[in-house]
Amino acid sequence: MSSTHETTAFVDEVRAAYATSGPAVQLGALVVDGSAHPDAPVQLPLSVLNRHGLVAGATGTGKTKTLQLVAEQLSTHGVPTFLTDVKGDLSGIALPGQSSDRVASRAADVGQQWAPAGCPTELLALGGIGTGVPVRATITSFGPALLARVLDLSEVQSSSLALVFHWADRAGLPLLDLADLRAVITHLVSPEGRADLEGLGGLSKQTAGVLLRELLAFADGGADAFFGEPELDVHDLLRTVPADGAGGADGEQRGVVSCLELPAVQGRPALFSTFLLWLLAELFEELPEVGDLDKPKLVFFFDEAHLLFTGASRDFVAQVAQTVRLVRSKGVGVVFVTQSPTDLPREVLAQLGSRVQHALRAFTPDDAKALRATASTYPKSDQYDTEALLTSVGTGEAVVTVLSEDGVPTPVAWTRLRAPQSLMAPAPPEEQQRIVAASPLQAEYGTPIDRDSAYERLTRKTTAPPRTAEAPERSRDDDAPSSGDSSDEPQRPSSSHTPSRRRAEPVDRSAVEQVLGSSAFRSFARSAASSLGREITRSIFGVRRR
Repeated sequence: MSSTHETTAFVDEVRAAYATSGPAVQLGALVVDGSAHPDAPVQLPLSVLNRHGLVAGATGTGKTKTLQLVAEQLSTHGVPTFLTDVKGDLSGIALPGQSSDRVASRAADVGQQWAPAGCPTELLALGGIGTGVPVRATITSFGPALLARVLDLSEVQSSSLALVFHWADRAGLPLLDLADLRAVITHLVSPEGRADLEGLGGLSKQTAGVLLRELLAFADGGADAFFGEPELDVHDLLRTVPADGAGGADGEQRGVVSCLELPAVQGRPALFSTFLLWLLAELFEELPEVGDLDKPKLVFFFDEAHLLFTGASRDFVAQVAQTVRLVRSKGVGVVFVTQSPTDLPREVLAQLGSRVQHALRAFTPDDAKALRATASTYPKSDQYDTEALLTSVGTGEAVVTVLSEDGVPTPVAWTRLRAPQSLMAPAPPEEQQRIVAASPLQAEYGTPIDRDSAYERLTRKTTAPPRTAEAPERSRDDDAPSSGDSSDEPQRPSSSHTPSRRRAEPVDRSAVEQVLGSSAFRSFARSAASSLGREITRSIFGVRRR
């Protein structure tokens, strides 16, 4: 137990270390000898959130409520967030919370002026499996490295899959869904297709058989719904909306919370964890360099992060670390959420500037080893025995250290966390349905699109009649839609990539604008290189380079 003088000195030290001149997320109040000190708030500056962070702790210690607390305050500051809702209990962030004696007691203890408030929220669902706006990605965009990770392929099988993508990229064949990929694999081991791989190493029938079986099982597990179009445009995760009651005079905005509902796909953890990594790589590809900002453009919460690294190769881990390191210059902050910091590779852990560590349990020798390793990563504290503290903090409390506005690690602070102001329970099913139905994204992504791609083109190639003298002339228009089929309009790149032509034809401008603003066209434009027969180039994790 500390003396009164020591306690006062430490409270003053923490108050000064966690003070900010700019906006910050209010985490809670300092705790010394079991008593909270509301006059020493523990807060996280928005300006350092692109230096990334970690929220960790054993099951039931309050990690989910911490995510909710941070996300709703970021929304209030106009910062969009992306959350993964693995257990299905974060949808309540859209609704005002409910007062209770427990909430009132916690608010009084930490000096919080608690009032119920919900956040502008989008509910998303992988492929529409569950309640949410469907989220999809094309196979071409996803790339071979991430797909091999999801399918748990061997090194030889992964190399063969990369060869399949390489050939399809060079041939300009769009791989939009799993049927396209299966069609290409089947073609490359057929008598007609084997010659296409001459000089590239070839694809054995045995390996092709393994890939086809894995893809079939993958599709049967629900992945067929996820791969396809319209593909998610990551810019839709960066939205803000006018704040209620702002009056419009100062243009105050609230960040939209994009909540990916995952309970329906919990049985495929590799799929959703790898999808999150694809999103991160897409953000890196799509967003411009902005450097350090007063507040981030997006904060990305990577829940169940340990699933991403289980059994991962050194090359894969190195690419994750590289993505995390580089995406900060795009104004994106990444918060990894897991049970123990030791779940993350040291290359990734070393880049996380802020840490909110809930209680750890040490029931086994391995647990005790992990506890010592975790304690050793915190700044040295004269006030706390960090190793003992990590096992003794209560539910709704955490051991915190963040980067100050000057980039200096703050002292370790035992923190009693604030109570979220939104509903700390799942939103009722009827409310979830209402949120999805009212979403502007539902019109963009709600209806799947099945346009001309590798499957159709290879099918035409194998079933085409013998070429006649007129065939070369007709072949130039093989893929062009008929004038009476308006559903194929997104396949007409000539009107989408020639601004001067659009300006020269004002009579058609409104129709063109409708096409350009549609999800179908945006999805088409993102894979236009394939559609026009251009070779695709790839970036981090083999995702398509823009």
